[in-house]
Amino acid sequence: MELNENAEIDTSEVEDLRGSGGGGGLGIPIPIGGGRGGIVGIVIAVLVALAGGGYGLNAMSGGSDRGDNTALEQKCAAKDALQQLDCRNNLYVNSIQAYWRTAMPEVFGQQYRSATTVFFSQAVRTGCGAADSGVGPFYCPADHKVYIDLSFYRLLADQLGAKGEFAQPYVLAHEYGHHVQSLLGTEAQMRRLQQRDPANANVLSVRLELQADCYAGVWAHSATGTSDRRGQKIFKSITRQDIQQAIDAAEKIGDDAISERAGRPVNPNEFTHGTSADRMQWFTRGYSTGDPKSCDTFSR
Repeated sequence: MELNENAEIDTSEVEDLRGSGGGGGLGIPIPIGGGRGGIVGIVIAVLVALAGGGYGLNAMSGGSDRGDNTALEQKCAAKDALQQLDCRNNLYVNSIQAYWRTAMPEVFGQQYRSATTVFFSQAVRTGCGAADSGVGPFYCPADHKVYIDLSFYRLLADQLGAKGEFAQPYVLAHEYGHHVQSLLGTEAQMRRLQQRDPANANVLSVRLELQADCYAGVWAHSATGTSDRRGQKIFKSITRQDIQQAIDAAEKIGDDAISERAGRPVNPNEFTHGTSADRMQWFTRGYSTGDPKSCDTFSR
């Protein structure tokens, strides 16, 4: 993967809460290494990571924090911006949203509405309630924002073995897949189905997650065609190795893989995100077709 050093990083699509003191004192960090809960804590964190819909949030507080992007704007305007983790992730967000601005009206006949990605540290207040970093990256449909503590990528690489750089935009593209589901009404429809048929609530959750994986693959298929506000291409290239890194990440965060890593029995009745095989399959389907309509996981 090679990003275009001439691409403009649009920091208006990110809200930087790091160091803002947000989170209402909830500061509970991601359990890395011997931290809270050890490997079991890590597994719990990743089970809800990429969940979307505010899963795992503590809905005890309303409202959300507000950040200051001044430092991020300065950093991402510098010559070495693409060497910075936050600036690269900001550019990934730009690419993902640029894709959906074109694809959503073309494919679904509906205008895309941008969603902000919030960078936070340790804890955050959201429209879905209060959350700490142990929740992992998530999308909140109440405020239409994606939330991520960028230290999650260390957990993904060091503890789960998804070391490739392209695992990062895969994570973000998955969360923006949930935003698309929210805009299209898919997420709300799934919640209604869960209420009518609670026995199949986990099955329906899996279908929602796999569709978000497929949408991530669809973006990856067209990512090299995305441009910044000035028309500069965001990516110079994406290789087959990059795509394999995303597939590897999907494998590492399958429900069965996480259960096995924790030394727990694999119980399909408890799955919420899908097996490793399913997650790899649906990301690959999206990537190979490049068609969001190929991501109908609910009728398969």
